[in-house]
Amino acid sequence: MSFQSLANVIDDRAYRQSISRRLFLVQMLLLTACGAKITPTQVEELVIGVISYEQGKQILDRFDRFNRYLGEKMGARIEIEPAFNETLALDRIEARDWSLVFAPPGVAASAIAYRQYTPLFPLQNDGNLSSILVVRQDSPVRDLKALNGQTIVLGKQGSATGYYFPLYNLYGLTLAEIMFAPTPKTVLEWVAQGKATAGAISEQEFNLYSSQLDSVQLRVLFTDPRNVPSGSVLIAPTIERNREDYIRQVMSDAPTALAQEVGYLPDRSLPDYQYMISVVKRVRAIATHVREKPARLIASEPS
Repeated sequence: MSFQSLANVIDDRAYRQSISRRLFLVQMLLLTACGAKITPTQVEELVIGVISYEQGKQILDRFDRFNRYLGEKMGARIEIEPAFNETLALDRIEARDWSLVFAPPGVAASAIAYRQYTPLFPLQNDGNLSSILVVRQDSPVRDLKALNGQTIVLGKQGSATGYYFPLYNLYGLTLAEIMFAPTPKTVLEWVAQGKATAGAISEQEFNLYSSQLDSVQLRVLFTDPRNVPSGSVLIAPTIERNREDYIRQVMSDAPTALAQEVGYLPDRSLPDYQYMISVVKRVRAIATHVREKPARLIASEPS
């Protein structure tokens, strides 16, 4: 593990611990104000997982009213646990540490397919969720085949637009190296700096961050034509069925403004993850090669 990766993990853990302490005090004050007796056996804990990237404080503020609402209705202590990126989120999901997850599409598809998490509600879709590959404006690369033998930068494992779809589209190539950026903005920075020939990102993220690059122009090399589904609120398989139904009802009954604050849509149909899951499964077949140098993007031979 690199120093930067280790630092990210340490920062993530310290940040989650500070949030946990703060929200514990908030929920205890809330339950006390309602006249409830507080004993260790009476207070249920629900842990909500979200991906924060570099927006930890904003995530905390955005979920504050929702946490208080859910805690009061459920008679539970609500803990919000941000993860710095999708890979850390998948680790929490694999360990079943999160009761509820506000999961982007790649994380949602993986959690549903492999960890038995159940989708409750779709998340708001801000549009432009297409996966794209970008290069510098002055790059001679004009198609995907020209990336053979080049270095590319992806997002973290779990990202639909930054990891799963680009690897799916690059299947069969041999790359000099695959780098993994901690945030979508870093993907663009590394391409702009010449550390990688191409980088994978969503169209929405490209529009958001490309203007922040100093005097370096990037262009879109490839746009995946398939629609990326929205994310979902997921519930863990460790939650008892009756409790799951009650959580679903409480979230359905939440004031519209409250649901909008945290980004879920209680009155919309769930996304269809069938194709997204097929992409995840195809990419998992080549996952053992992505950190090799060179990285041969073909399926491993069965043992």
